[in-house]
This record gives sequence, structure tokens and C-alpha cells, in this order.
Amino acid sequence: MKGTLIFILFLNSALSIAQQAEFKFYDKTIRLGKITEGEIVSTVFLFKNTGDSPLIISDYKVACSCTKVIFPKEPILPGKEAALEVTFDSSEKIGYQDRSIEIYSNAKKSPEKIRFTLTVINEK
Repeated sequence: MKGTLIFILFLNSALSIAQQAEFKFYDKTIRLGKITEGEIVSTVFLFKNTGDSPLIISDYKVACSCTKVIFPKEPILPGKEAALEVTFDSSEKIGYQDRSIEIYSNAKKSPEKIRFTLTVINEK
């Protein structure tokens, strides 16, 4: 009886691990070119849940408050696509900018890292 119970618990754990959400970004790096200091630019990172359970994004982490991310609050079902909208405020930024974003979720690989690059020009 004890052996059967252990086997059932092991099998249940193995099946739970096998079902996971998974990110598939179409582009993990986006190059935005040149902008003028003070501009606010936005870009979109498209992705698909290639896993076999709903993908739930819980948070993100950036190094600077100049970067904001809007992410879906509802679960992304397996096989469905969604987008992350990223906004960058170039105020008081000059030169080449390489910004990375960590996306926290229930995906197999979390956090998932994406990034964008651009050059901020001071026209003053």
C-alpha cells in the first residue's frame, strides 16, 4: 500500500512538471535606431506561448525607471500570441543605450530576458 501511494505521488509530480508554459519571442532584441534626447519611444515584443499550460506573467525588472513595460494581465493560453509594450523615456540620456528587461512568469525558463538598443542624440 505504501509503495503504491509513493508511486502515485511520483507519477502525479512527473505529470505536473511536464506541463509548463513557455515563451517564444519572435525577436528578443529590437534595435530602435536614433532618437533625440527627450523623446519617448515605444516598441512591441511579440511572443507565443509554446508550452502546454497557460502562461502567466507576474512582473518585470529593469535597471532604470526610464523603461516601462505593459504586459498582459490575463493568462496566455497554449498556442496563443500576445505582446509586451515597452516604453523608453530618453530624457537626460545621451549616447548608445542598451536596455535589458527580465520578464517573470510561470514559464519553464523564468526570468526570460529581452532587450532593446538605441542611440540618443543631443541636438542642443
